[in-house]
Amino acid sequence: MTVVLDLLHDDPRGPRAGKDGARHPEKAHRPDKPVLRKPAWIRVKAPGSPKWAETNRIVREHNLVTVCEEAGCPNLGECWDRKHATFMIMGDTCTRACAFCNVRTGIPAPLDAAEPAKVADATAKLALEHVVVTSVDRDDLADGGAEHFAATIRAIRAASPTTTIEVLTPDFLRKQGALEIVVAARPDVFNHNLETVPSNYLAVRPGARYFHSLRLLQRVKEIDPTIFTKSGIMVGLGERRNEVLQLMDDLRAADVDFLTIGQYLQPTRKHHEVMAFVTPQEFSAYETVAYAKGFLMVSASPLTRSSHHAGEDFAKLKARRAALG
Repeated sequence: MTVVLDLLHDDPRGPRAGKDGARHPEKAHRPDKPVLRKPAWIRVKAPGSPKWAETNRIVREHNLVTVCEEAGCPNLGECWDRKHATFMIMGDTCTRACAFCNVRTGIPAPLDAAEPAKVADATAKLALEHVVVTSVDRDDLADGGAEHFAATIRAIRAASPTTTIEVLTPDFLRKQGALEIVVAARPDVFNHNLETVPSNYLAVRPGARYFHSLRLLQRVKEIDPTIFTKSGIMVGLGERRNEVLQLMDDLRAADVDFLTIGQYLQPTRKHHEVMAFVTPQEFSAYETVAYAKGFLMVSASPLTRSSHHAGEDFAKLKARRAALG
């Protein structure tokens, strides 16, 4: 059975999410934004299966944070039913306040030195063949949390030597040498999302810089060409089609291998409004163009998210690189 979740009101995290004002104090004073009715093609599975419960138990036992919950991902029910969870390290509080994001903002707690080992243990217990590790932005740390990422990668390698590792990192803006620390730990996939087209940055992603993010992705390949690079954007934020196509060209110029494109869904009335719901046909057209531009892998659909089907997609990435010689 397929169930439609109202992502503005039915929070799968339950009461632990808190009130909007508590999670997003910087947005509390903003006027409510209009909410568009979701189209028929946006359908997700409600969480609650036995396998979902087992994933939930392991996450809770290790006192871990997942971006699946914190960002209100619509695919949580599907992914956790398959015992796939995306771990979010360095706490649940971000130092930035992007207009699209549902992650809590404020002053973060100190790093948990035991967290890398906890993530590694949970990865082993979930028997993950491919694990995705992301984080909040930690502008308060001298290295932006780069060494914590590296420690987590090393811990997973020690506990689960056959597990492939994908990191989804912040931009490490003004953190000299931080990127090099993460790349030296040799994740299999390095993901950093552009999130939207450059004309939207001031309104949607004001703490970031478009060309810095592009350069970050390009620099990964310069340091270690064997690492797959990946980036993603949301559509429905007021972007124009030609802007999306230019962004694709920018990513290919940075030698990015994998592009994800998904529909932006408004977490609360205080967040940036959905300007349009992009049709499945438009997503299919974006995918066709992106492959023509030379990406090894493209995932474009209304419910596409950075870590959705990440393991299967990594296997395809490796196969396509091998086929090209």
